[in-house]
Amino acid sequence: MRVLPVGDSALLLEMSSGGEAQALHAELLRRRAEGLLTVREIVPAARTVLLDGLADPARVAGELTAAEMPPAARRAQEVVEIPVRYDGPDLADVAAHWGVREREVAAVHAETEFTVAFCGFAPGFGYLTGLPARYDVPRRATPRTAVPAGSVALAGPYTGVYPRSSPGGWQLIGRTDAVLWDHARVPAALLAPGTRVRFIPVGPS
Repeated sequence: MRVLPVGDSALLLEMSSGGEAQALHAELLRRRAEGLLTVREIVPAARTVLLDGLADPARVAGELTAAEMPPAARRAQEVVEIPVRYDGPDLADVAAHWGVREREVAAVHAETEFTVAFCGFAPGFGYLTGLPARYDVPRRATPRTAVPAGSVALAGPYTGVYPRSSPGGWQLIGRTDAVLWDHARVPAALLAPGTRVRFIPVGPS
């Protein structure tokens, strides 16, 4: 763990992998829930976790670097199921990259249980991990100027669902009618870091 001070009351904790960052995030949430850590915000990212609102950052840094972080435990919460039609415009390209048929892309993706590693890019957009490394795919060489809301996409080790229409360079393999972000809903985001997710294949609408 590399600990970097951020201002007077924050720490940026840098890990060597995304899995370690997820385990650290889960452990920090546990400590806060049990009253062992007083912090205003815990914000995970790809390989870092930001702690903001610390009264004594130096003390917390010492405690964390001296402690052994346990691996992330599977959360007991229910799995969020997202219906998806596997008919995306990049499905054939992903199948070719994986060396399988298009229907096998859908089968592999739907059989995987994902975890939201972190959120960003746009309100409601979660970066989901779970596919083995052999299924990593590159971003498109030329990003699209507009990706439709509800597009289910792959890039690198991540799966994501576009909560609204926006530019994007991820590989589109399907689409969903699920609402990822609704400001009138509590919470507004369907997905949050640590959420377990499964994609459920459905027929054409």
